[in-house]
Amino acid sequence: MQTIDLLVIVAYLAATAWLGIKLSGRQTGLKDYFLGGRNLPWWAVCLSVVATETSALTVIGIPVMSYLGDISYLQLGLGYILGRVVVAFFMLPRYYDGEMVTAYAYLGKRFGQSTQTTAGVTFLITRLLADGIRVLAAAIPLKIILDGIGINANYFTIIVVLAVVTILYTFIGGIKAVVWVDVAQMFLYVGGGILSIIVITSATGGGWFTEAAEAGKLSLFIFEGNPISTSGSFIASLLGGAVFAMASHGSDQLVVQRLLACRTKAEAQKAIIVSGVIVLFQFAIFLLVGLALWGYYDQATPDSLGLTRDDEIFPMFIVEGLPPGVTGLLLAGILAAAMSTLSSSLSALSSSTVTDVYARLKKTPLTDEQGLRAGRWATIGWGLAFIAPAMVFRSDEGNIVVLALGVAGITYGGLLGAFMFGIINKRARAADANIAFVFAVAVNAFFFVMEKYVVGEVWVAWQWYPLMGVLVTFAVGGLLSLRHSTPAAPVQLTEMQR
Repeated sequence: MQTIDLLVIVAYLAATAWLGIKLSGRQTGLKDYFLGGRNLPWWAVCLSVVATETSALTVIGIPVMSYLGDISYLQLGLGYILGRVVVAFFMLPRYYDGEMVTAYAYLGKRFGQSTQTTAGVTFLITRLLADGIRVLAAAIPLKIILDGIGINANYFTIIVVLAVVTILYTFIGGIKAVVWVDVAQMFLYVGGGILSIIVITSATGGGWFTEAAEAGKLSLFIFEGNPISTSGSFIASLLGGAVFAMASHGSDQLVVQRLLACRTKAEAQKAIIVSGVIVLFQFAIFLLVGLALWGYYDQATPDSLGLTRDDEIFPMFIVEGLPPGVTGLLLAGILAAAMSTLSSSLSALSSSTVTDVYARLKKTPLTDEQGLRAGRWATIGWGLAFIAPAMVFRSDEGNIVVLALGVAGITYGGLLGAFMFGIINKRARAADANIAFVFAVAVNAFFFVMEKYVVGEVWVAWQWYPLMGVLVTFAVGGLLSLRHSTPAAPVQLTEMQR
């Protein structure tokens, strides 16, 4: 890595902050800051959704899956598309009909303040942990590259720099800045993946694809093994992935916030369905990167290459295998993916903090000006808070993609279950939903902790966590709702609570 690469990286960081501020426009209230005035084109929201769920995990984590295994991870992409269709026609209409700012405002309308606050606080904790892992995913290749050029920067310093730059444009521009920067960043990191394939193909003559096919690494559908405990099986990936997508895109404020920024419900539906197709294409690109790297390094294991983590295989190629300038461009691509997710999380966390927690707990009504000020301070606070979980999970071994998805899956089932439970069960009250929600989260947390840190064996694949949470919510909540003989009356929300 040479001086030109550092110049490319610095120029990218500066351009990102400038672009976000330039395109954001003037924010005059909460609707502008958190929803962009509900005037964003569907295609921009679509690409922003893709960029939001990509993160550095995709860039450095997915190539490892095909490098060590095959391309069966694409099965999950098919499940994601199926789940998005359900969200588009079953859940989105309820958000738009209520003119709501956050996903959890629906729970407030259905069950009341306690359920909305419970869901909002759960989202805050889960998003903090999951995206702390994503920030770590960006810090891993950055540290390798900086060490390679003689710059001894620790993880703490790298994470702080990423956080400060992202806080800057998110703080000033709100959701408009996040969405438009996401669009630019997506083209950069996807282009980086394609460029890597071209460079490796040119260096090896393209024989890596034929070798991968002969070695059985092009296997797409896996029907072997127990579908409950085998995460790579077709059933777990398709059905579990569909429910996971329903939870992540229908009940996670990180994504719902973008969909609510579209001009109409129809455009939001188009944005989320098309995003599933693009994600599938994106998965394919980075799986091909892994196969190309497998051929480039003559099928060597990460250990034999002197790596301490499997996730370091792609960053090592960026440092050693690319010409000057291109190295900086691909590193900027990893930065793009990391900052895209971080900025999206900051915007979603601050909006949920203000509307689902602060506004609900404040004794006096929250004015638009107060909400905007609180949202910006929340952006700074959450940006700094990302540092803690990133450092905590630094010593965790294993696939970093599975780790992040497993953490997110702990609460996704309870959140999705609460939404669907509120829609389907008309008799349920707030206490029923709250108890069922907490019970579902506890069950998933038990399996995650036991499998990861106690027995060291997978009992239930991470794809099943959301479905398991939904089933527990319906079972517990359904039994509790039998106490009531009449339908529950909807709760009226104030403007600030929506």
